[in-house]
Amino acid sequence: MIEIFILSLIQGFTEFLPVSSSSHLIIIGEITKFDYSNIFLDISLHIGSFLAVLIYFRKYVLEFLENRKILSLILISSLPILFFGFLIINFKIVENLRSIQIIAWMTIIFGVLLFISDKFKTSKNLKKDLNLKSAIIIGFIHSLALIPGVSRSGIAITAARFLGFERSESAKISFLISIPTLFMVSVYGIFSLYKKNLLEVSNINIVSIVLSFIFSYLTIKFLLIFLKKFDLKIFVIYRLFLGLFLLFYF
Repeated sequence: MIEIFILSLIQGFTEFLPVSSSSHLIIIGEITKFDYSNIFLDISLHIGSFLAVLIYFRKYVLEFLENRKILSLILISSLPILFFGFLIINFKIVENLRSIQIIAWMTIIFGVLLFISDKFKTSKNLKKDLNLKSAIIIGFIHSLALIPGVSRSGIAITAARFLGFERSESAKISFLISIPTLFMVSVYGIFSLYKKNLLEVSNINIVSIVLSFIFSYLTIKFLLIFLKKFDLKIFVIYRLFLGLFLLFYF
């Protein structure tokens, strides 16, 4: 059960911080060889994160259901990563991307880009300034998160910062895009297992969903408070050290 706790902790913290959850989960799997590092567990972890961001931003979601413009733009931003993700999975490219070298270089390169984007003077607001052009640009750049080490949250924040959105607003955009993304990933994963008659819910899955939910919710709250007072430098430094560590020790 300690393995489930650690994996849920990593998923919850790194899914929404700009440091790449998939990278950390892959690294932990390489180091520890956890018995429970399977597809259904991975889906359970993402379900927990999905529920956390959905509940945290429930007021936004309800508001956007009435304001269809913002809702449409958020959905448009999530489409590229879902489309390219489907292609990668079906053409079985994903395993070729899960190498420590790729993770290391992507961690460093996109950490530098995050640093550069954070130097821009910005003032744009999600509700007032998000438009079709911005949604499409963020969406296509966001799809780079399919490469382990890039960070889904990090690349979305980077794109939004380059487009002139404030730090906390950029994080909100990243979080809101994750709702349809995590939902579709979870549904697709469950459906795939169901077709193969491999869908079997156990206590491990329930515990992982609950723990992932708790850690994800706390991380979302922390990051939004943090970005109102501080810049993204600490995450950039962490990414650089992590990338160099992977290059020299693996």
